[in-house]
Order: sequence, then structure tokens, then C-alpha cells
Amino acid sequence: MLGRSDPVTAARRILGGVLRHGDVAVRIVEVEAYGGDPAGPWPDPAAHSFRGPTPRNSVMFGPAGRLYVYLSYGMHRCANIVCASDGVAGAVLLRAAEVVDGDGTVAVRRGSARGPGRARGPGNLGSALGLTLEHNGLDLSSPDSPVRFDLGEPVASVDGPRVGVSAAADVPWRFWIPGDPAVSAYRRSPRAPSGADVVDATPIRKDRRP
Repeated sequence: MLGRSDPVTAARRILGGVLRHGDVAVRIVEVEAYGGDPAGPWPDPAAHSFRGPTPRNSVMFGPAGRLYVYLSYGMHRCANIVCASDGVAGAVLLRAAEVVDGDGTVAVRRGSARGPGRARGPGNLGSALGLTLEHNGLDLSSPDSPVRFDLGEPVASVDGPRVGVSAAADVPWRFWIPGDPAVSAYRRSPRAPSGADVVDATPIRKDRRP
């Protein structure tokens, strides 16, 4: 199982791993790293945790290996794997995956979606797996957890800016397996500043473990 680490290291390592819920399993092919609040080692204004812990984002503050599930636009269930230690925020958003098991169940959940697009995009990935807010905070390594994550062999990856964020829009914390058809297209937020990113990218620092 993934141990505590900085978000960038964790994001690269999660690629190629398999997340399973019930009879559905997906192989992760695209992720985004997110840091935390200004007091932590990776201040990240694009992260839910940037303003400090709240009831919604508390899982992001550790321990590592927990599942952080949140609603996007009130309907899309997005999944993250927490990567830092207790009290330090850091997580990896699961952006896209290949369905490797449970095709029939995914077909029911995703309706007309076919091919590599069935789990492309954070909301579609969460839907394919049948995740709900009740899964928020689960220990992905526990044998009693209904949702489990297993690391794969390390894979080659490429990086680029995160999709759709308006703050720190040019920080290259999106990672994906090149050539995989399930990887999503890049879309820059229309609210992001034009030209060079005005936010200092120094949250991309080495892990300062307590």
C-alpha cells in the first residue's frame, strides 16, 4: 500500500495501480497532485485544504492511505487518495482509469458510455466504481474496507498543468500514462490568469516529514 509521501511522488506512484469496489476494478491512468494549507510543506491554492481543515476536507489531513470522496457541482463523486501524515494535507485526485473488471456493472452505472471513456474524468471514474460520500475516510489498505487500492509496478508518465483549476493553473501536477486512450483531454479553466501563472510554484518542494 502507498505510504506517506509528498503529493507529486505519490501521484506518480499511484499510476498503474488498481482501485476496486465490489466486482468493479479500474486501473488508474491519470491523476493530479494536490497539496495543502500555507502552514504545511506544500501550500497549494488549488487544493480544498488550502484554507485549513473543515468538516468537508478533514480526511485530506491524514493519515495516508485514506479515501477522500467529495461532490463536484453537487452531483459528481470524485475520489482522492490521501498521501501525507496526520495533520499534514496532501492528496492525489484520480482523474481517469481503465475498467479491468466488472464490465456489466459499469455498463449499468454509466448507461450509454462505451469504450475507454467509461471512467475518463473524475466524476465518471467515481460513478463507474459506485462510490458515495459514505466511502469518504475509508482505509484503502484495510481488509475490511469495501474499497481497496493495490499498487502496480512503476510506470513511465508525463506531466502537465492540472485541468480546470483557476488558481496555480500552470503548476505541472497532472500526471498520466502516455498513449493510454482513457486519459482525458486538457482543459484550462476560463477563470485562470492568462500567460504565466501568477502563483509561485514553490509548493513543489521536497517532502518535509515531521
